[in-house]
Amino acid sequence: MVWAVVFAALGLTIVPILALRVLPPPISAFMVHQLVRNVAAGERVWPEYRWVPAERISPHLALAVVAAEDQRFPSHFGLDLKAIRQALDHNARGGRVRGASTITQQTAKNLFLWRGRDWLRKGVEAWLAVWMELLLPKARILELYLNLAQFGDHLYGAEAASQRYFGVSAARLNPAQAALLAAVLPNPVRYRVDAPSSSVRQRQLWILRQMRQLGPDYLAAL
Repeated sequence: MVWAVVFAALGLTIVPILALRVLPPPISAFMVHQLVRNVAAGERVWPEYRWVPAERISPHLALAVVAAEDQRFPSHFGLDLKAIRQALDHNARGGRVRGASTITQQTAKNLFLWRGRDWLRKGVEAWLAVWMELLLPKARILELYLNLAQFGDHLYGAEAASQRYFGVSAARLNPAQAALLAAVLPNPVRYRVDAPSSSVRQRQLWILRQMRQLGPDYLAAL
């Protein structure tokens, strides 16, 4: 019985992740959650989502999200243990709670999991993140993230966000536009690209500085 549960868990983990090596996901768990909420509220609003391959996404955006969200992305194994320790120390001292989710964890969450901050979800998220690192190339994980990240209300992925906010394809984003998109990622419903607050503008400038420090070739080895 125990082994049957173990093999079932491995199958439910490995098969969908392996499929992601070649297939773009048609939808994510976060999009489904939003659809259910919309239907329950009597709204007919569908998520705006357009998959594009990595070569059609500006390298400025790839660098911007790594600079903003997970600067050790090229080297960690799905979990950033150093960032986790720093977050635990910070949170133990009180004040604003700090997270330590990697891009891989955020991709796993967006694809497969429910909203919330409970420990069960965080545990499943970590499990999925490690398997994604084992089964997918880093470049593919980043490609998935750029296509699935939420950039606004009902708005998912680099292409849809670029077209809505800047009237250009994701391939034509410049560094400032890429940094502005990355600046809203902590809370893309509260923070707006089309009406950026002073804090969003400050974060945009910080991301641009981080991008320059990392350098244009930072992700070349992925």
